[in-house]
Amino acid sequence: MILDSHCHAWEKWPYETRVPDPTSRAVADQLIFEMDNNGVDRALVVCANIDRNPDNNRYVYEQLRRFPSRLIQIADVDCLWSTTYHTPGADKRLEGAIRELDLKGFTHYVAADDDGSWFTSAEGKRFFSVAARHNQLVSMAIPAKIIQKLLPIAETFPNTPFLLHHLGVGPVPGEGTKRIEEIERQLEFVRDAARLQNVHVKFSGFHHLAAQQWDYPFHDLRFIPRTLYSAFGPERLHWGSDFPVVAQYITYRQSMKVFESFCDFIPESDMKLILGDSLWTIIQKCGSTA
Repeated sequence: MILDSHCHAWEKWPYETRVPDPTSRAVADQLIFEMDNNGVDRALVVCANIDRNPDNNRYVYEQLRRFPSRLIQIADVDCLWSTTYHTPGADKRLEGAIRELDLKGFTHYVAADDDGSWFTSAEGKRFFSVAARHNQLVSMAIPAKIIQKLLPIAETFPNTPFLLHHLGVGPVPGEGTKRIEEIERQLEFVRDAARLQNVHVKFSGFHHLAAQQWDYPFHDLRFIPRTLYSAFGPERLHWGSDFPVVAQYITYRQSMKVFESFCDFIPESDMKLILGDSLWTIIQKCGSTA
């Protein structure tokens, strides 16, 4: 089983970058085409109700009806661009989304300047208790500096898998030694989270960290896979493509090949786990039973 842990599908190209095919470049059919071309069996479609796509949850839900054996929806619930971000009633909104969309998981993008206090507030606790009660996969885009603020919640709900986006590290500006030092500093926060067995990391998004985003295969970042593999092992690392965003810099196939290139030290049996076997086992246990 090869399972893409992080990709998107939108009706319209959502970014300011002008493209000649804004109504087809990011649609689900393009994703399925890339999956077929590269032997990918299934994909977690991470929803984002961002610019030009205010109802991305509904669009992806409809695509699941077309491709039920290929796509798994990870719905946008109260992400940073939402007017309801960290406002009262988050638990009820999550409960409604789970029931309406029959979810196995959802995503929550956290603002760069967030201090993380909401996670352990009364509102935050109620929000994550709903996730636990409905056996949800929690896909988190969270600044590395506040990952430790999420850990008490992950510890409170040990049977709920928390999946950190893109190596757990946010985009790092600059070049040279200082940039690498900042990546290493952020990785320490991610490594500390590995002490909780329900915290997982997406092996995706190298192009977001590279000094030159098109400089495949990103040789200056080769230390990251070893760091994460030693901390999390193969059962809690999950390959992802970041389609269609990744196509601005490298191809879908290269997003897979960078994993193979960087990880020649990983045994084949462990590579299979990272490419999808482990995440598929988790996904099969997710979904509402309440």
